[in-house]
Amino acid sequence: MKKLKRIKRVCFFVLIIFAVFIIVEILRSNFIITTKLYNISKENVPVLFNGYKIVLISDLHSKKFGYNNKELINIIDKQSPDIIVMSGDMISTKDKEWDVFLSLSKKLAEKYETYYVVGNHEQNLKNELLTEFIAKIKKAGIVVLDNEKTIIEKGNEKINLYGLWFNLRYYKDLTNEYQKDIHFGIESMEKILGTSNKEDFNILITHNPIYYETYSEWGSDLTLCGHMHGGMIRLPFIGGLFSPEKEMFPKYDSGVFYDNNSFLVVSRGLGNGNLGFRFLNCPEVTVITLNKK
Repeated sequence: MKKLKRIKRVCFFVLIIFAVFIIVEILRSNFIITTKLYNISKENVPVLFNGYKIVLISDLHSKKFGYNNKELINIIDKQSPDIIVMSGDMISTKDKEWDVFLSLSKKLAEKYETYYVVGNHEQNLKNELLTEFIAKIKKAGIVVLDNEKTIIEKGNEKINLYGLWFNLRYYKDLTNEYQKDIHFGIESMEKILGTSNKEDFNILITHNPIYYETYSEWGSDLTLCGHMHGGMIRLPFIGGLFSPEKEMFPKYDSGVFYDNNSFLVVSRGLGNGNLGFRFLNCPEVTVITLNKK
């Protein structure tokens, strides 16, 4: 009888410890920002861009980290980036107002050159709301790349910065028989952005990473994405659990990938998206430093 009571006590304490771990981890995974640092080395990085620092933020979904997002801004300031890029879903489609993100945009644009590409949540806005939203972030000082290129110059050298978005039908649902075989190919990409000069160093900002092979074939040296939220729930030694495409264990859940002489960096993002929470998956500010190889 005493042995049974001891077993029950042990089981009770184990359950308490497990419950505390779950609570602490949910709080950590939803409110503690981490910083991920990546070095990208390529032969065609211009000499004057050696050490050039890019901060990538994505998928904020109007979330606040401290009063007026002070915690997020402080983390970005510590990196002293040359530019900031935002790869979409900084608001949510169902938001009633955009004050959180507009305030953040203004504060960042006062300090840094900041570039923006829309994600699927912005694209899901009604046309008049999307037009209004774009006008407001431009007024805040953000450069919106609407399927176009801008050139960043240092001295007599340059890099090309492209912003790409595509039709929402390419955000496929792998559980839908009529959508799972949809593909965004090189012909579609060239129709939108034209051909790239592969001798230049080309950076592509786009929301969805699943077409990495197309981006690489087109001529992107470095593609910056979000969308996956790190898989929302991450499993140790395995990675992200699922993607917005309803794919289990997505290939491009987060981190840096290399293929065909092209890099892909996928941010885990900052907000929670439609699922409403993150687990073993802290919000992320992603920092990319270019190096001349």
